[in-house]
Amino acid sequence: MEKSFYIENQDLKKQLKSFSAKGITEFVLQDNQILSHKGKLLQFLEAVKQEIPELFVILPVSAQILDMDVCRAVSELYCSLEIPLIGENKGDAFLFDKKFYSRRAQMLNNLGLIFGFNMDFACVKGDSVKSFRDRLDFAISLYPNHIDFPQLEKENGIVAKNSALFSSQDIKRTSATAFACSSFYSFGRAVPWFLSVIKPLKISPSRFFEDFSEWQKVNNCGYDSGWNYSTAKHLEIEKMQLCFLKFKYDEKNKIQIFDVVHDIVILNGALSRCVGENEESTIELFYNPEDLLSGESQNISSFADNVMLEHCKVHVFNGEEGPTYKIIG
Repeated sequence: MEKSFYIENQDLKKQLKSFSAKGITEFVLQDNQILSHKGKLLQFLEAVKQEIPELFVILPVSAQILDMDVCRAVSELYCSLEIPLIGENKGDAFLFDKKFYSRRAQMLNNLGLIFGFNMDFACVKGDSVKSFRDRLDFAISLYPNHIDFPQLEKENGIVAKNSALFSSQDIKRTSATAFACSSFYSFGRAVPWFLSVIKPLKISPSRFFEDFSEWQKVNNCGYDSGWNYSTAKHLEIEKMQLCFLKFKYDEKNKIQIFDVVHDIVILNGALSRCVGENEESTIELFYNPEDLLSGESQNISSFADNVMLEHCKVHVFNGEEGPTYKIIG
């Protein structure tokens, strides 16, 4: 991936024309003069569309600039939006505008855009552990493709601060929860199924990630272990997901419906590796994949009660129109 800075629009077009020759396929725009100005951002997006439409563009952009014009322009490109999910201090109170972010996320989801959130903690006066949990639960409810926590990167210059509401132990515990979220949700590619899978557990996302952080600690793959989710193979993370989910379903006396969860996780995982790694695989399922990919699977308990078991072996591969599957036994 190449990271560059653009200032003049004329220079921008010249550089874009050279990307193909240089073999650049992924690009992070970092010029705040473009990112913070609607007109310049639209010019940039149009230039990409004209000069190199196959380029994957990552835009770290404020939600405030994402109106319908910008989002429609983004929808015509291969693009991911990285959006800060932040609050502010007013009159010694920590404020977070859920309605504003909900409206923006609804527009992004309606247009089928790829977007993720960047979240911090203990950086703004008045922030608290409770507020962080609330933001995390809210963020997950908006179906972002991923959630990033810049403070987990050791050299980014963003430092959590001890305060009356965040002790050093709170910061450590919150960091572990953020690490767990990144591991399980973002790098585990869990967005298509996460909320439906945890619903039978009657647990909030933040509490789920707190519990997973404890599991990671015990299994030497947590925040302070040295294990790195960003370099781990997806199949390794998938095995961790299944192990922990089975533990939670057993804990909540729901183990009788875990086969549904198992199938949803491994089928979606295999399809995602077709896209991400161009990897074919053969998996064994308790249910027909067509049923598992239908709307019925959004309700795990109802699915288990009403859909017939159909043990099968399924080959997952890339077809002419993208990832697909074939029942082979």
